[in-house]
Amino acid sequence: MRKALRWLLALTVLIGTLSTAGAATAAQPEATGTTGTTGTDIKDQLLAIPGMSLIEEKPYTGYRFFVLNYTQPVDHRNPSKGTFQQRITVLHKDTARPTVFYTGGYNVSTNPGRREPTQIVDGNQVSMEYRYFTPSRPAPADWSKLDIWQAASDQHRIFTALKPIYGKKWLSTGGSKGGMTATYYERFYPRDMDGVVAYVAPNDVVNDEDSAYDRFFANVGTKECRDRLNAVQREALVRREPLEKKYADLAAAEGYTFTTIGSLDRAYEAVVLDYVWGFWQYSLLSDCGDIPADAAHATDDEIWTSVDTISGFSAYTDQGLTT
Repeated sequence: MRKALRWLLALTVLIGTLSTAGAATAAQPEATGTTGTTGTDIKDQLLAIPGMSLIEEKPYTGYRFFVLNYTQPVDHRNPSKGTFQQRITVLHKDTARPTVFYTGGYNVSTNPGRREPTQIVDGNQVSMEYRYFTPSRPAPADWSKLDIWQAASDQHRIFTALKPIYGKKWLSTGGSKGGMTATYYERFYPRDMDGVVAYVAPNDVVNDEDSAYDRFFANVGTKECRDRLNAVQREALVRREPLEKKYADLAAAEGYTFTTIGSLDRAYEAVVLDYVWGFWQYSLLSDCGDIPADAAHATDDEIWTSVDTISGFSAYTDQGLTT
């Protein structure tokens, strides 16, 4: 067991203790100094890191917030084979405080905000944009270098560069794909972080075994709501011909293309199949009132609007898949 385990367990207890005091935890922190360990302005220390450049600094009460680019190798196994600019943010509180390393697994937000572990430890936060999400993408993009080891190595290089400035304990965190990213980082670089707080992290060990999802969809919410969703999904497939014509008209008007997924027909089916999943992932049971109650007698426009609102017909276009 690593020495950090005791500290991480203490943090877990602290999370439970503070669960009933969210409002107090989330309150804006008091302002602190803006210098780092050497007495030099923290911005100057960050920009002294080789490969680090400033995009912008934004105000945030009690913090310094920087949006930065960091030069990364396209291939960490062959650093001489090209580089790209990876976007990160640093929410600086105090070098005497712990630091939370956050990634959502997709694009990074350039607006300041503190994740739950950051609020709990009252520390700094470093956030990373996952490689190949624009603008953190080489040109041209070698997609064979988009894998979990390369992404974990991105985090390792960022941590190594920042650790001399932020020398206290570090936590990695993230939710969903970001939670998975946090666990992969720990797998490949187990000595970097003092602890991991992974939210959700749906790592399916046996990818073809989906019965847990089937059980979830068979029981989630209410029968009335499930029946409404299933009926709309069925109607969207039954009315494929007129609704795909509507989809083609939308694609022509918006300039959508379908090279990545293969065809408009395949994109249409993927959007419709996402409908039930998308509802339970992002909506509330109370939102069932917005689902057509009698799908069989609903208009084509009502079926289209419901699917588009929840799944989004742009999602599987080339333009949607590359954002």
